[in-house]
Amino acid sequence: MKSDLIKKGIERAPHRTLLRALGCTSDDFDKPFIGIVNSFNEVIPGHMHLKQIAEAVKAGVYSGGGTPFEFNTIGVCDGIAMGHIGMRYSLPSRELIADSVEIMVQANAFDALVFIPNCDKIIPGMLMAAARLNIPSIFISGGPMMAGRKGGQAQALDLNSAFMAVGKVIAGEMTEAELEEIETLSCPGCGSCSGMFTANTMNCLTEAMGMGLPGNGTIPAVESRRIHLAKEAGRRIVQLQAENVCPKDIITRQSIENAFALDMALGGSTNSVLHVMALASEAGVDFSLDAIDKISKRTPHLAKISPSSDQHIQDLDLAGGVSAVMQELGEDLLNTNAITVSGKTVGQIAKDAVNRDENVIHSRDNAYSKSGGLTILFGNLAPEGAVVKSAAVAPEMMVHSGPARVFNSESEATAAIQARSIKSGEVIVIRYEGPRGGPGMPEMLTPTSMLSGMGMDKQVALITDGRFSGATRGSAIGHISPEAASGGPIAAINEGDIISIDIPNHKLSVDLSDDEIEKRLAALPTFEPKIKSGYLKRYAEMVTSASTGAVFTK
Repeated sequence: MKSDLIKKGIERAPHRTLLRALGCTSDDFDKPFIGIVNSFNEVIPGHMHLKQIAEAVKAGVYSGGGTPFEFNTIGVCDGIAMGHIGMRYSLPSRELIADSVEIMVQANAFDALVFIPNCDKIIPGMLMAAARLNIPSIFISGGPMMAGRKGGQAQALDLNSAFMAVGKVIAGEMTEAELEEIETLSCPGCGSCSGMFTANTMNCLTEAMGMGLPGNGTIPAVESRRIHLAKEAGRRIVQLQAENVCPKDIITRQSIENAFALDMALGGSTNSVLHVMALASEAGVDFSLDAIDKISKRTPHLAKISPSSDQHIQDLDLAGGVSAVMQELGEDLLNTNAITVSGKTVGQIAKDAVNRDENVIHSRDNAYSKSGGLTILFGNLAPEGAVVKSAAVAPEMMVHSGPARVFNSESEATAAIQARSIKSGEVIVIRYEGPRGGPGMPEMLTPTSMLSGMGMDKQVALITDGRFSGATRGSAIGHISPEAASGGPIAAINEGDIISIDIPNHKLSVDLSDDEIEKRLAALPTFEPKIKSGYLKRYAEMVTSASTGAVFTK
């Protein structure tokens, strides 16, 4: 065992005395040391209950014959960080999480790991650490939040309801008193926000990839089944350690293809493209946007979860969860021989699943569309690609052409939307908000939610080299690569240039010749970083394009 480095031999007596100070007994020194990587904090609603999850995991580890040691990572709530400088730290926190886990594991010689994430960048940061360290690992998320309810209304509420309500107040369609009521009801308790936003997308993909047990992505945070699953994860990690089943045995090209197939079927967050590509990089798997595009084209869209509909993760869970979606996808769209932390293959798990509600999980014969709920776009405006959550785009905006309204920051665009100066048919361009230019590639949920709340998501499009929340709806195209700060074509757009969006044909272009684009780019001044000190300065110097997952240079 790796932990023998700190507990075996006479020369390790000083180490053992420190371990005894923690409460370890002589019997513990013959058991595997299991690191419990917890992201509990009192800042993120999705994480405020993770102490309870960790206790259940530890109970499982003890019953399985291991010795658990819990430590923490940092975590940012994207909702709280939204719309101010804090959002620039969200994506960069992913690399810090991976690095900090690596440090703790290598310094303390753990034999295996149980990861307890729940929100946004914490999940991919931990997945990247698991692949990098490559010791037996299992994931148990904190589970999704329940949707809120307003009075006797059947329509459910979630975080996006509050963001959209702001737009309705601006449009004069809602009073501030009504906004406050929605504010108090939209997030009723612990768990990751209840729609198919980034956190729930990533927890579902972790399950499909094989790194979490069945139910990891959808069992609600408040249910006892979540505690049962945590105990089982604790027991299972001891078995995985004994069998020496490691993350790189599970995170392969085949399992990543499975994750993206599920992503397309669910119409997940656009951020999943960024994060799973970063994970692939850590796992040594070469995975491009072209490969994702091919999966999107062949995978039907089977479920519409908020923001694409009024259904939420709890509805997906009741319908059969991730396993039932994989069963509907079938052997021709999944790598069924891929192994999982459960000890079963993907095919075995899918075979045992039951689709209990075809109104939530559609059959392939009744798919929302023949291609996936996420679409990769290419063209002279995005030579290296861009991403749109096509599942949340109104039919009338799937193909659109209009004049550009150009803004060099999210705040400028938000002010223009709030001032109601955006006209129907226009294409809002927000640039210099990419990984390097932002820096930190902030999410644009504030402007897109305002547009939706004002009823303009069916009238205007928005494109950016930044990114979007999983809660974003409308013709919102992000991750445009190369980004403006790296001399991408988006930097050459002028006010009034005609931009054409063709989502069914995976195209994004500007009505300019290649020569004109090059001429304009050559005339631009050298990019000047917005932030010149601290972590974001170092991040901007090391980060790569969104088209490669915004990983650090190697």
